[in-house]
Amino acid sequence: MTPRRWLFLGVVAAIGLGLWAGVFSRGRSKISPAGAPQAEKPSAVSPAPKSARLLMAKADRALAEGNLLEAKRLYQEILQQEDAGSVAAAVQGRLGEVNLKLLLSPASTPASVIHTVASGDTLTKIAKKYGTTIELLMASNGLTSDRIRPGQPLKVSRAQFSLVVDKSQNTLTLKDGQEVLKVYRCSTGKGGITPEGTFTIVNRIVDPPWFTPEGIIPPGDSRNILGTRWLGFNLASYGIHGTTDPASIGRPVTQGCVRLTNSDVEELYALLPEGTLVTIVE
Repeated sequence: MTPRRWLFLGVVAAIGLGLWAGVFSRGRSKISPAGAPQAEKPSAVSPAPKSARLLMAKADRALAEGNLLEAKRLYQEILQQEDAGSVAAAVQGRLGEVNLKLLLSPASTPASVIHTVASGDTLTKIAKKYGTTIELLMASNGLTSDRIRPGQPLKVSRAQFSLVVDKSQNTLTLKDGQEVLKVYRCSTGKGGITPEGTFTIVNRIVDPPWFTPEGIIPPGDSRNILGTRWLGFNLASYGIHGTTDPASIGRPVTQGCVRLTNSDVEELYALLPEGTLVTIVE
């Protein structure tokens, strides 16, 4: 081989080695230490922000310790944060739990007053005076009977309860004024037949009978689908009731009424007096 031929091959080899080294160098830059160029990684769904997680831990601790007002304050603070979306549903559920505990406990709240029992007072009279229920008076004061004595202090809720039923979501929201207290899963009418508008609860029945074209089906009968409570509207045959089929909750399957689990309708029954407004929206 001639010297000129050897020189040509050497130049080609040098160029090839240089190109290979450049490629290798660029490849290494993707795994180089901090400060060197890094390969882009695909974005991932961010977990809850640290601030929200820390607040939630503090709120959960306050709830476990029975500090309900502090737990409520912290849960509300989380929901007010712009980046609370990833934990909002869990926080709203815990806040509902706290709100109900506050209502049913002797703890004083901004929405409660203390009534000192006077001679001649009864729970019925006090409930009517303040627009509340006997059940809520008993629960929030730890009473096991309707016996009260003059001079006895009683916690009385002044909450202005209302309900909003969302047919598209099959949810029922309990409110005090503009404040959301708790959100329940419910069932509404199949084919959208549950009427829309604002209605008033005009009767409250424990263990309701079911009036059908075939006759009256008493409570306890396996054919009675109304469950353990009835909150009737000022629209004949419509209301909120329990169920014998809890698996149906969350779907549009009723004959027009709003259906809840028995435990949920019993909870609302204890809170809501006659006159409570119920708004049903599409």
